[in-house]
Order: sequence, then C-alpha cells, then structure tokens
Amino acid sequence: MNAKALFCVTCLFAAAPTAFAQTGLPDSIKVPDGHKVTMETTGVGEITYECRDKANAAGQTEWFFVGPRAVLNDRSGQQVGSYFGPPATWQAKDGSKVTGTQLAVAPSSPGNLPYQLVKANPAEGKGAMSGVAYIQRVALKGGVAPGTECTAANKGKQEVVKYQADYIFWAAN
Repeated sequence: MNAKALFCVTCLFAAAPTAFAQTGLPDSIKVPDGHKVTMETTGVGEITYECRDKANAAGQTEWFFVGPRAVLNDRSGQQVGSYFGPPATWQAKDGSKVTGTQLAVAPSSPGNLPYQLVKANPAEGKGAMSGVAYIQRVALKGGVAPGTECTAANKGKQEVVKYQADYIFWAAN
C-alpha cells in the first residue's frame, strides 16, 4: 500500500468523534473514565451456531456459538475492517488487529445479542487498532441463537443468523 492510501485509511479512523455518549448503557459495559473513542463502526454480518451436546448435562442439547463474520463500516458506510472468530478478532483494512477478553455482558432488547464490553489485547501491527484498550458492542439487531429445535437427532447441524451491531473502539486519553 502506498503512503497516500495508508494516509486515507488513517484519516477514516481519525475522523471519528472523540466522545461517545454512554448514558443509557448498563453500568457493567461502560468504559472506565480516562478513555476516548478512537473509532465507531457498524458490524454487519452473521453468526454461526451449531447444535451440540450441552456441557455437563447428559442427554441435553443446545445451540452453541461457533463464531461471527462481519464487515465493519464507518459512519459513512465505507468498509474499514472486519470482525471474525474465534478468537474474536477485529481487523482494520490497514492490517492492524486486536483480540480481546470479554469483561461483561448485559441484556439488550429481546431477540438481540446482549451488550458487551471487551478488554483488548495489545494490537498486532501498526495502524488503526494500535492503542485500542476496550471495545463496546452496542446498538444490537439480531444475532441470537436460532429458534429452530436443537435435538439429539440434529446434533452437528449448523445454522447462520444475521446480525448488526455497533463496535465502539476506545483508547486511553
């Protein structure tokens, strides 16, 4: 990638607002004071679930979260990265990426994934993900386990559900 193209990718991320209103969000998923928004994205994609034996419950089955795959768009709708897993990985178009550890979840609205707060691991590569300390998942649409039956007869069956969520990236001030 030439310097001008790299600069443009950096500009997309640098143009993000520096304040994101956390009012109205559950306390458990609020980012600690001393951090600022470095990037706001909307993830549009799908989550794969698989019908499996329920852990520590002989003879019972459940839909198991296999992993996500989504495109990350900036507020103008331009693709700036991707989200995939496992492990949960957010990768910018400049090649930098982060993984993280879930710190908290909180219920959102019925039929939608829960809110989530992730503590980011140090970024791999230099770029938009450098310095990211936390990732919040908010503004959720869909993504919950399928409503179809998961039984011993269909163990191993996978189903894909659509979802959308905003991923807010935070760095220390």
